[in-house]
Order: sequence, then C-alpha cells, then structure tokens
Amino acid sequence: MKASIKAMTTRYTISPGEGLIRPARQCPSPNQDERPPDVQLDLLVVHGISLPPGEFGGPYIEEFFCNSLEPTQHPYFSEICDMRVSAHLLLRRDGELVQFVPFARRAWHAGESSFAGRSACNDFSIGIELEGEDQRPYSDAQYAELPGIVSALQQSYPRLNARRIAGHCDIAPARKEDPGPAFDWLRLYDALSDFTETTVSP
Repeated sequence: MKASIKAMTTRYTISPGEGLIRPARQCPSPNQDERPPDVQLDLLVVHGISLPPGEFGGPYIEEFFCNSLEPTQHPYFSEICDMRVSAHLLLRRDGELVQFVPFARRAWHAGESSFAGRSACNDFSIGIELEGEDQRPYSDAQYAELPGIVSALQQSYPRLNARRIAGHCDIAPARKEDPGPAFDWLRLYDALSDFTETTVSP
C-alpha cells in the first residue's frame, strides 16, 4: 500500500513567500483579501462542489470562483452567479489541482462558521474544494492526490495537524453538509499516515 501511494501521489511543494503550491494550475480569483494581522493558519476545511449540481467536468467551478459564470448556461446558475466566493484549492475528479488564492491570503469559502470556539473560519483556515457531491463516492484520483497536498500544507503550516482538518459540515452544520457522507475520512487519514511514513526521512 505504501509503495502504491508513493508512486501515485504527486510531489507537492509550497513556496514560503508566495504561498503557492506546485505543481498546480494557477487561476487567480478576485474573491480574496488580506488575513487579519499575525493570524496563525491552523484549520484545513474540506468542501465538496459540483456545477451544475451533480455534474462534473467543464469550466463552471472556475468561472464561479472568478465571477465569470454566465447565468444563461444553466437554470441553477442564475441563483448563484452574483455570489462572491472562492477557495484556495480545487481538486478535480481526475486529480488535477487548481489554485485560486495564495495561502497567505484569505479565501471566501467558509461563510458564517465556527471551529473549536473560534468564529470567522476564513480568517485562519485553508479551503480545499473537491469536485464531487455529498452522496456520490469521490474519485480514486482525488484520494491519491489529497494526502500529498495535505502533507505539503502540514510541512509549511505545522499547526494543521490531523485534529485541525474539518469538513464544511463541521464548521457550519446548520447550513452545509459537504463533503457529505460520501467522503471517506478514514481513507484520507490512513493514506495520509502511510504517505507521511514513506516520505519523511529517517
């Protein structure tokens, strides 16, 4: 298992100054701003998204995060096209990673939220969107890539330990259900543990 995870997972690195992860396709979103001064990044939020709902592929998630979603392309889009939201990262079904916001800056992904007694989770969190929906299994490619992404984030931001990884449903339970019951948290934690063991030097 460890060998297969090591072979399948891309090696990700994060530039300390820019807060950019490589390799990732950069697609800058205007929906970002400065974090509060001296904030400690100590929460990783996992989301799920599909546009239109239940459909995968296409440019619509990127258009949504970049304020260029055309409302006439689908009836649902007229309900959301004026929203101003973003995430730091999007992990597509095929394993492609897209970055919208540098980690040093605040993405607008959590909304009204709270974690461990702290509100306004956007201030101190990094948001990862998985292309998917709550009731449909996420892809093997996503489970293969996610441990490497999380591990790179933990190396750059050591406070992001396993207890500081939450779903959108955990920080906004009255409003959100994603990534939903389809997301296999144990698979992530097991893969992350195995990935860490194979990549950390003795």
